[in-house]
Amino acid sequence: MKDTTVWEPLRVRGNKRLPREGMERILIRGVNWIGDAVMTLPAVAAIRKTWPQANISLLAKPWVADIYRETGMVDELIVFEEPGRHAGPAGKLLLAAELRQRCFAMAILLQNAIEAVIIARLAGIPIRAGYNTDARSWLLTHAVRRSRAIRRVHQISYYLEMVKALGCLDPGDELQLDLQAETASLADSLLPEPAGGNALFIGMAPGATYGPAKRWPVERFTSVATALHRQYRESVFILFGSEQDREVTDVIAAAIPDRLLNLAGRTSVREVMALIARCHVFLTNDSGLMHIAGALNVPTVAIFGSTNPATTSPPGRRNVIIRKPVDCSPCLKTVCPTDFRCMNLIGGEEVTAAINRIITAQHVSGLSVPVGEAAGAGGKDASLIVLPPGEGTSEA
Repeated sequence: MKDTTVWEPLRVRGNKRLPREGMERILIRGVNWIGDAVMTLPAVAAIRKTWPQANISLLAKPWVADIYRETGMVDELIVFEEPGRHAGPAGKLLLAAELRQRCFAMAILLQNAIEAVIIARLAGIPIRAGYNTDARSWLLTHAVRRSRAIRRVHQISYYLEMVKALGCLDPGDELQLDLQAETASLADSLLPEPAGGNALFIGMAPGATYGPAKRWPVERFTSVATALHRQYRESVFILFGSEQDREVTDVIAAAIPDRLLNLAGRTSVREVMALIARCHVFLTNDSGLMHIAGALNVPTVAIFGSTNPATTSPPGRRNVIIRKPVDCSPCLKTVCPTDFRCMNLIGGEEVTAAINRIITAQHVSGLSVPVGEAAGAGGKDASLIVLPPGEGTSEA
């Protein structure tokens, strides 16, 4: 994804750049959420390109470690076991001691929290670089000023421009997550073999971690699922999410009599990636799974309400965003304080139509309609935002 927003180059305190020589061991502190982890991958690629011979380790929480591991761009994944043995002050001291034994020359902190630099400092890492957020500038040797402009760009650019300001090379390539063969094969044992031909796999992620304001009503998801179930006899629905999303996915599953896998809370991140990669289309709220689907270049229909697609739209080149341009959106609130109009105005029929156009464009139904042409019929309310190859968001 190419962010076309124009902003001034980020400034580093003292105009310092990270040294190219002598960086034999580098630590990257990863972010804590799945969607954010996907959006940091170009920054990780930039670090690898800048120090191709270095031994690069990445510190990450368990639920995002597999995202970073799948890329093959780092030499070691260090799991931040919290909850677990790294929880609490004593756990942080233990983690710092473990990192100290690895004798890192430099730590690049993608996470914004002060905790990241405190751990790096306690680990005796002499060079510590990152954004000057969370009152941590004094602990950073290379502090990047987080400008107002950079907070308004897409999160992919937010992370990438930070490491570029520190002197990292531009990775060049568009964000794409290519699964390792072992991971891709995990889907084989989880998916049914439909009788009479190839299945049409339709993925749905009706949950969202941040709060209910990001969730399109489950009744609308159900109406889309039932309409597509009637229309496509070879369809197989896969419901994704965490254990906390099970209440929502159970409602959808109850409405579909067959050809459905309700896997919310039942799969690992690697299994989720393998299954999403097999989907012909993926319907989702603004969530971490949305970013995985986009990075896998799976055709994705993403529903936005309280959040801003200009900063968190999915990566990839085959996406359609559906949103209503109401005055109060994006509010970025966890719970809607008014009438939830940003989501309630999005009807099941228009979402079903968007999915049908994507399916048709893939020749799954034996027809042929270009995705860009079909999805561009957004109507007067401009509820569809089509993301063509290599471009940012634009109102259709």
